[in-house]
Order: sequence, then C-alpha cells, then structure tokens
Amino acid sequence: MDDAVIDALRRAVSMSPDDAALRLHLADLLFKAGHTGEAVQHCALVLADKPTHAGALSLLTRASDPAGSAPPDAPAAPTPGPGGSASGTFDWQRAEADLNGQAPAFTTIRDVPAPPEEVWDVEASPLTLNDVGGMTEAKRAIELQFFGPLRHPELRQAFGKPLGGGLLMYGPPGCGKSFIARAIAGEMGAAFLNVTVADVLDMYVGVSESNMHELFLMARRRAPIVLFFDELDAIGMRRHADRGSQATRNTTVQLLAELDGVDSDNEGVYVLAATNRPWDLDTALRRPGRFDRSVLVLPPDEEARYAIFWHHLKNRPVSGIDLAWLAQHSDGLTGADIAGVCEQATEAALAESMRTERVRMITMRDLQRVLRRTRPSCGAWFSSARNVVAYANNDGEYDDLRRYMAARKLL
Repeated sequence: MDDAVIDALRRAVSMSPDDAALRLHLADLLFKAGHTGEAVQHCALVLADKPTHAGALSLLTRASDPAGSAPPDAPAAPTPGPGGSASGTFDWQRAEADLNGQAPAFTTIRDVPAPPEEVWDVEASPLTLNDVGGMTEAKRAIELQFFGPLRHPELRQAFGKPLGGGLLMYGPPGCGKSFIARAIAGEMGAAFLNVTVADVLDMYVGVSESNMHELFLMARRRAPIVLFFDELDAIGMRRHADRGSQATRNTTVQLLAELDGVDSDNEGVYVLAATNRPWDLDTALRRPGRFDRSVLVLPPDEEARYAIFWHHLKNRPVSGIDLAWLAQHSDGLTGADIAGVCEQATEAALAESMRTERVRMITMRDLQRVLRRTRPSCGAWFSSARNVVAYANNDGEYDDLRRYMAARKLL
C-alpha cells in the first residue's frame, strides 16, 4: 500500500473531519495496510456521530475480528496515529478520551444490526382525495384501478382479480404526484412513507439491497402503510441501459423480490411510485403483480389551478386577488410553476415593503407581471415524450398521453 496515498488522505480528513465517506475510505486503506488500530479509531469516530452507519459497522466488524484482519502489504515501521501508540498496539484509553467517553463497545459487534424503525420517516397523512383540486381524470383512474378493488372485495373475488401489485403515476415533473400519493394514504387511513433514492442506495456493497429489505420488513410490521417510491427510475432504470453501479442493478432485483413477496406476505402494504420517465423503467417492474397499473398525472386543469393559487396565497397579505382570472390565464403551468409565480409576486411586494418600511399588499398587478414572463416548465418533458408516443406506443401504454398531446397540438 502506498503510504503517500494514506498520508494524503490523513491530511484530507484533518481538513474535513465531518466527511464520513472520506474518513471510511482512509480507514479501509489503513485496515488493508495492516494499521488496524488506526482504522478502528476512524470507524469509531464515524459511529460516534452516526451510530447506525452500516459501512462503518461493517468495517469495524472486520477490523475487530483477529481472524479477518488484513495483512500489511509490506513491513513498515510502526507509526503512531491518532489514538495509537509507538508499539503498534491500539491505545484504548486515548481513543475513549478523544470520543469523550462515548466509544461504542467494539468487541461485541459481530453482525451489522438492522437500523431502527425511527430512521424511516413514517407519517400520518392528513390529506384525502377531496383535497386534490380538479385533476378529474387522474382521480377517476385512481378510483378505478386502485380504490375500486379495495372497496369491492366480493367483486374482485368473483372476477378472480388479485389485490397485489403497485400503482405507477407518471407525467411531467411538478404536477403533484407526491401530493396525490399522500392523499391516497390519507383516504385509506394508512401510514405514509416517502422513499427516495437517498434512503436506499449506499456506496458499500450489499448495503443498498439490505436497506430495501429492511424497508419492506418495517412496512409489513407497520401495515396498513403506503410506500411511495419517488423518482422510481433512479432505482429501477432499465438494466441494459443503466450506466450506474452494480449496486443500483442489485437494488432493482431486490425490489422485484420484495414486490413479489417471495419470503413474506405483503398484506396491507400498498406500493405507489412516481416517475417522469416511465419508458426508462426496467420492464420487469411493469409485469403483473408489480407496477402493472399506471396513471397519467398531467399539468393541473383550471379547477386545480384555482385551488393551487388559493393554497399558496391564503396565508399572505393580499388585496383584490381574482383567483378565477389567474386560473384561466395560467393554462399549461404545473403546480410548481404556479408556486413559483406566487413566490415571485410575494418577493416583489416584500421588497417594496422593506424599502418603504410599510406593508404593501400582494396585488393582481404583481401576479400578472410574473405570469406574463412565466413559461410552462414541462415543455422539455413533452418534447422528450413526443418520440415515445409516436414510435414506442405499440401496446397502447401511452394512449392517454397521446390524446392529451394531440388535443394541444404537441405532436
């Protein structure tokens, strides 16, 4: 092992002591070079801040096991690192002092423990579908494909329709897919958990798959629960097109196994997902029993735009606001676009209030000025969807999107 690399990493860690990934990289090289004591100390520093860090626990387990210790690449004179001693043995008393007496019990760790449920931000959604203004077509599709089978179990059994499988919402970004997912959970009276790629993927081998498995174990214990995978394409991209790591592909395989309920019953676990690029998903995710049902979530209609403007302006100092006019003249804007319009109008009124030291109300003039220069943010998305609708829709998967784009002359 090149000592120059290790020395450089030591200097980098001293300059960025809170960078856990950098510190663990140094610890891994130290362990491989035979500097086990110093490697253990760096693991301990990470665990003092993040007690459930899987990578640190895994490396600490190997470093604490004499049978698993890596031999040094070449004999080297013992160099006392932080917490080490000149004899090459680890100075436990000094390490404890460095950690203010909060060092974990290293010798008792043999397996990486499952993270506690508290790490998952499970919430009770106060929303229902009545809180989703407008969006009639999307709500009708959700009622037919998702709530209908739940509310009529006798008809489901008569037609031999299984209850399993997830629901995939797709469409341009900023159109309220996450909001709808929360409303579905609230409508069902189920717990809700928003799962992002950061919650699952990890840089260490095997940890991402373990995270996915632990997620479903927790969900089965907390049922009824809605698991909502935001940006599913970041986890489940087509495997032959994925330029990412092996960890991403392995995580997709683990997700498929969990959806199939290979080892466990998913009763009471309802899986929703959202994506802006359904055509980039691994086809295995769209098979029956998985995400075999889909709902197109488009930019809000006039009724929904009215509700969105009202939501973003209701707690602000406004005067003479005509919500109906705003809804009529914001066609094509996404919910995120409308939120941006309200924010910019608010900033203009706030800036003038600070300049004059008098509260100046938000008026229609502020909103109209911003609306005139605001263009729909989903134009690029429809441009990318055009080729898919025109040349990759042989099975009719995107017929709803085709009709919408044709009506608006976007094809």
